[in-house]
Amino acid sequence: MSVYDQLVGQSHLVKILQGAVAAARSGEESQEMTHAWLFTGPPGSGRSSAAVAFACALICSSDGCGTCTDCRAAKAGIHADVEIIRTEGLSIKIEEIRELLTRVAWAPAMGGWRVVVMEDADRLTESAANALLKAIEEPGNRTVWLLCAPTLHDVLPTIRSRCRHLQLVTPSAADVAEVLVNRDGISPAMADFAARASQGHIGRARYLASDETIRNRRNTIIKLPMQINDLASAFKAAETLLNLATEEAEIAATARNEKEGADLAEAWGKGATGRGMATGGSKAIKDLEKEQKSRTTRMIRDSIDGALVDMATLYRDVMFIQAGSATSLINQEFSNEIQQMAERIPAARTVSKIDAIMQARNNLSHNSAPLLTLESLMCQLAQA
Repeated sequence: MSVYDQLVGQSHLVKILQGAVAAARSGEESQEMTHAWLFTGPPGSGRSSAAVAFACALICSSDGCGTCTDCRAAKAGIHADVEIIRTEGLSIKIEEIRELLTRVAWAPAMGGWRVVVMEDADRLTESAANALLKAIEEPGNRTVWLLCAPTLHDVLPTIRSRCRHLQLVTPSAADVAEVLVNRDGISPAMADFAARASQGHIGRARYLASDETIRNRRNTIIKLPMQINDLASAFKAAETLLNLATEEAEIAATARNEKEGADLAEAWGKGATGRGMATGGSKAIKDLEKEQKSRTTRMIRDSIDGALVDMATLYRDVMFIQAGSATSLINQEFSNEIQQMAERIPAARTVSKIDAIMQARNNLSHNSAPLLTLESLMCQLAQA
């Protein structure tokens, strides 16, 4: 067993990380090991998993066995020498980075490495990125920074130029299906569907394979463009998509929010009447509610983005048929409808519709209003 076992289709990257760990273990100067790394790759490629696996291997006495106390603690985010920064808001602010820098200034508690994994380096505000840059420029002797982002261009040039870059690839549908069958006990037919529909996103594939509600929601999203024939239906489709995304995000957030609220109330002494406890508890509750609201907003935007990716696969399939290749459709269950769309829509318009979806995703990533963005998109998709 190894911490790298969870990485699907990334054998080239695993070899690089293993070489870096060996170089770090030797204590000799080597180009294979450096103090700052940048993992990039599309959603689902496993960039965060790769960074965490590398962190485990660095602090593990067996180069990442995956079973020892250090490996288990690091993966769980509770190891004294491993910081895993998981952003739940829309951005990482400078206050968070300042607090982080104070913590990582300490020497490693276990005498090895102090490792910082930042899962969403692309969400750093400009001031936060500049504060982080100084730390990367002047690293501690035993500090390693592992940053993750979708692409190189999502990170400031001054930061990425000081990191060793590792590009992850999207796992093939066959590789993902094999994992679902062998590790998760999913039937081959369901695994094949989930692997295709998720486009190599192993986490998304597991959700699709195990939850009929999520599969039905995806089918509804795929059908939306087929139902747009005028402005009225375009606005209706935008509203439907937003409602679906909001529902998905709120379901995921509700149980967590309730547990956090109950835990906080217990920590502050539920029903306490002392002035200090009441004042402190009230502030803590307001801070938690603010954090939860920010997290839910991000979850809604992430859910919309995932829906738009699913929608783009429909037009991708249309484009494939128009190019004379009907053997590799993602949405094989809608092959008849896709064939009809391919015959009705000019090939140039198919490309422009995909471009419109990608532009909407970009606009949402820059905090555009979700409903207005979706209405604009659906109106563009309504054009013949």
